[in-house]
Amino acid sequence: MTLATPYPTQLGLKGTRHIARWRPLVQWLLAVPQLLIAYVLSLLRGVLTFIAFFTVLFTRRIPRPLFDAIAMTFRYEWRVASYALFLREDYPPFDFQSASGDDGLDPHTVVTFTYPERMSRWQPLIKWLLAVPHYLVLFLLSIAAMASVIVGFFAVLITGEYPLGIRDFVVGVYRYNLRVQAYVGLLTDSYPPFSLQAG
Repeated sequence: MTLATPYPTQLGLKGTRHIARWRPLVQWLLAVPQLLIAYVLSLLRGVLTFIAFFTVLFTRRIPRPLFDAIAMTFRYEWRVASYALFLREDYPPFDFQSASGDDGLDPHTVVTFTYPERMSRWQPLIKWLLAVPHYLVLFLLSIAAMASVIVGFFAVLITGEYPLGIRDFVVGVYRYNLRVQAYVGLLTDSYPPFSLQAG
């Protein structure tokens, strides 16, 4: 199912499914420095989102530099996660450019956010509640995604190739999760679709 109107938050993965067979054994370890940075950026995102809550509540806007900085933390996180889960081979860049659009520095991943000029003043108070159905779906999808990563691990070890359907599913779950986070995290007022598809 393709969405009629593109959702304001987009995530994608490009590139080959061929992965060196030894990579699943060590790639998670090579990702540790990046994972530590991604963790620190997630803490920063919490602080920035807290500030954004009040700016939206009082002005119906999220300042563009604040929006771009939050977008950067999500983009960095996806680049690191896609590498740590051996969905691709190339090491992600240490890049901290604040931008809502993808900067193109990592040719394998795409994360873009559409900047909202005006936002609802009351939605920040209840978005977390409106997202509860998504949290329930995400809980189940996350379990399935973890099982899929394990299957992908052995598939790459044996064949040197990530199965297309499994990779698409893992990326789709991450995409769905990002849309829910963007909604609850005040980057959009558009309610996220119950869909793993791009668009």
